[in-house]
Amino acid sequence: MVPRLKSKYEKEIRPTLQKSLGFQSVMRVPKLEKIVINVGMGEAHTNPKAMEACLVEIGQITGQRPVKTFAKKSIAGFKVREGMVLGCKVTLRGHHMYEFLDRFINVALPRVRDFRGVNPKGFDGRGNYNLSVREQIIFPEIQFDKINTIYGINITFVTNTEVDKEAFELFQAFGMPYRTAGK
Repeated sequence: MVPRLKSKYEKEIRPTLQKSLGFQSVMRVPKLEKIVINVGMGEAHTNPKAMEACLVEIGQITGQRPVKTFAKKSIAGFKVREGMVLGCKVTLRGHHMYEFLDRFINVALPRVRDFRGVNPKGFDGRGNYNLSVREQIIFPEIQFDKINTIYGINITFVTNTEVDKEAFELFQAFGMPYRTAGK
């Protein structure tokens, strides 16, 4: 079954963006390529159970098994040695990506406490959008009773466009609730 946002993109968003941005080719229209979910846990080397719980929870949220991320070099000030586990990440593409985006926009973001919209300045100058979620408990897949530690999640939305304005319009068409200037 085709995800709701993917069919919406193909039937509504892509033709609208092509017309509004003035592109001749459909291939030039901005498109979401992948979503990268990253969790950095500083306490992973001191508390291995927290890291295992994090792996399970990120797997529940995304529907894919996360991979552990390791320290590239030793930093004595942070008590980190090369090769230590520091977090985990998942790269979503295809159907998983669109399903996660749909759940994120319509279910998870409204559950954020005092939510006024996501920051529209989260673009990196290359058409990619980055945002952070302070607590993993906004996702409905996580059972609040079984949480040992609360950690933040970094989410990167990678598009095929190099222009932030085009990516902004793409995410706005998907329904990303951006914060307005008055709020």
